[in-house]
This record gives sequence, structure tokens and C-alpha cells, in this order.
Amino acid sequence: MNELIYLNLGGVKLSKKVTKEFTANLPKAELHLHIEGTLEPDLKLKLAKRNHIDIGQDTIEEVQKTYEYDDLASFLSVYYPAMEVLQKEEDFYELAFEYLKRAASNNVRHVEIFFDPQAHTSRGVAFGTVINGLYRAVVDARALNVDAALIMCFLRDFSKESARKTLLESLPYKDKFIGVGLDSDEHNNPPLKFARQFEDAAAQGLHLTAHCDIDQKESIDHIRQALEIMGVERLDHGTNIVEDPDLVQFVANKKIGLTSCPLSNGYVSPEMKGKEVLELLAQDVKVSIHSDDPAYFGGYIGDNYYAIAKNFDLTKDQVVQLAKNSFETSWISDEKKALYLKELDEYVTAN
Repeated sequence: MNELIYLNLGGVKLSKKVTKEFTANLPKAELHLHIEGTLEPDLKLKLAKRNHIDIGQDTIEEVQKTYEYDDLASFLSVYYPAMEVLQKEEDFYELAFEYLKRAASNNVRHVEIFFDPQAHTSRGVAFGTVINGLYRAVVDARALNVDAALIMCFLRDFSKESARKTLLESLPYKDKFIGVGLDSDEHNNPPLKFARQFEDAAAQGLHLTAHCDIDQKESIDHIRQALEIMGVERLDHGTNIVEDPDLVQFVANKKIGLTSCPLSNGYVSPEMKGKEVLELLAQDVKVSIHSDDPAYFGGYIGDNYYAIAKNFDLTKDQVVQLAKNSFETSWISDEKKALYLKELDEYVTAN
């Protein structure tokens, strides 16, 4: 029997390994997921044919061979051109709904989905086309028993003026998303570049989160800017925070969530930042596990839970705490959080 169980022998608690089945079926929230990063090779080919776009590949295997990179810059050079196949509202709907079906199969009970409107408006796709397609999928996900919401991200390697215009363009659709984020190439694009846009978004009642990617130049300065000046409610990636005990204490006291993505981290750090995640857990930081861009990094959220559990010998209690943290740092009501946490407790009791 491979399920993780505890045996008490003379007061000593022993544990077996956490199984892939346990992490797959564990009730969880996904808070760090780029919808454009769920574009699987088969869907990319399908949309290319439907929209009469020559992508230079004719088979799934040929598409898969293009998904090769070893750092953030080389990843983005593959990631953004792939989006060319997304042209119509139906394309965005299909992209999101395909992900949401996978989320349901991973027992994701609540998901907050990042989307990058500038990556589409900059190539002539209307903002409304993007968000209306994604939002229809969010609504239809209720039939899958998945509670979903959208987070609009600013591309940090675009200008702050572009971010300002994007925020203004988004306001007529404010009922369709719950917050703003910050992603893409962090080099020479610190969070403070977008302080005004974040302030304006907060004034509109939107939640705030920002990427502080792992092992980047001036990582700690960027983390400090996001936390202490811009007042983000969550920090995406951000595990370099362990380099500054004062900031670790700050996020622990404020119960600010950190969203870590082991499989994508593994492309930058050979240890997936697992040691940092464990250190943060030990210091009562609300760190949680997510899948980032799963079509590109080899696994959805259950796979990410299993990867860190297997490689760092996590106990069942630690895995469950990661899932609890995901609900507790989500942007849902306290009542919903209580319902999901109760469901999680019942799952753990039964397994």
C-alpha cells in the first residue's frame, strides 16, 4: 500500500510517501496560472488550422519540439509567438475551457486565472474579444464544479503608458475580473515602474498581486517594492524572500500569500526552490503550490504538488498545509474559504 499513512511506534511518527493519486485528488485552489500558458500543442495546431495561420509546424510532435528553453528570456521567445493562433472570442473560450476541464480533473475547487491582454491587443485583437471569451469559460466552468475568476496582468516589458491605457480599456469590463497582476520579463522592469497603475487599480476596488521571479537581478529589491510600497496582497514566485529574514517575518505577520510553481522553477533552479518552500512553511508563511504555464513545463497542478512532495519528502501534513494556504490566500469570501477548507479536511480524514 503506497498511500501516505502515519504509524505510531513507541511515540515515533513514521510516514509513507505521498502518492500521485493523493495530490491529484486533494481539494485545492490554483492562484498562479497563466491561461496563455495552457496552450497545448494539439490545441495550437487546431486553432492554427481554423484561423488559417502558418505556424511552421504540421504535427503535435513538431510543436512539442519548439517548446524548448532554459531561462526566462528563451521561454518568452517561444511563449508569445505561440499566441498568434488566438484570434477570435471562441479561441479564447476554448483555451480557457480546456484548462478548466483539466483543473476539474485535478480537483481544483477555486482558480484565479492570469491573462495578458497586451499580448493580444498589441497584435490587433480587441480587448473585448479576449476577456469575453475567457469569461464565458469561467461562467461555464460552474458546470464542472470549478469556481473560477480572472486576473488581468500588465506586461512589465511594455511601457507604463501601455499599462495605463490597458487599465482604462479594462474598466468597462470590471465585472469580469477581480484583480491585476504583473508578469513577463522582470529584467530592468521593477515593480515600481507600475506603481501608479497599481494604485489606480486598487482605487477601483481590484485586488493586487505581482510576479517577483526567482533568481532575477535585484530580486530582493523587487520583492520589497511590491510588498512595502505597492501593497500587493500576494507575491507570485517570490521565494528569494528567504534571503531577507525581515521580509519573511513581514509576509508571515501580514498573512501575504506566496505562489510557488515547482515544475517551472525547475527550469531555472535544479531544486525547484523546494528548500525555500519548506523554509517558508516552517516559518508560517502562506506559501502554496501552482502550475504557472503547465503546457510548457510538463505538468498541471497535481503534478506540481507531487513533484515537490516526492523530491523533498514532504509529509502529508505539509502537503495539506500547502493546499490550506491556497484557499486562505485566495480572493474569495470567508464563507467560501470555510466551505473549501471543510471539504479539504473531510478529504484528508477519508484518505
